[in-house]
Amino acid sequence: MRSVHNLTRRVILDFIDFFYPLFKRIMPLTTFRYAACGGFNTVFSIFLYFVGNNFIFHKQNVHLGFITLSGEIAPDYLFAIWIAFPVGFYLSRYVVFQESTLHRRVQVFRYLVVIIGNLLLNYICLKFFVQVVHMYNTPAKVATAVIVIIYSYVAQRNYSFKTVVNN
Repeated sequence: MRSVHNLTRRVILDFIDFFYPLFKRIMPLTTFRYAACGGFNTVFSIFLYFVGNNFIFHKQNVHLGFITLSGEIAPDYLFAIWIAFPVGFYLSRYVVFQESTLHRRVQVFRYLVVIIGNLLLNYICLKFFVQVVHMYNTPAKVATAVIVIIYSYVAQRNYSFKTVVNN
């Protein structure tokens, strides 16, 4: 299993780093890797949202007994996030923030805290764009993703995967 992990990580790094010289002047390598991995995971999440919204939940409210999730929220909270979360953590830990000296369990916990913040921000933005601005669900998800990405990068870099310097 370790060899599969090492091969996967190496292939991803080689692919991303191949394009880095084009962006070297405008951003550091870690930022570029985050943009590439985060961009992939965001597009993947939007694709999952589209599939969930149109083919699984059929744009309908989902009644869970104790709460009802609206049609624009259910695909994200009941489907997309459960697949995108582990993919995003893997990419963040093993591709983007490799230099982080925090223990994996601390990283997972902090990553989860940031993801909960992402979910709250995501919920507020989706509700706002769909119900106040009257955008269609998928474009609202794209606009929301931009806002959440900015928050997430700052939080992941400075909290979840920060580098602890020992003096």
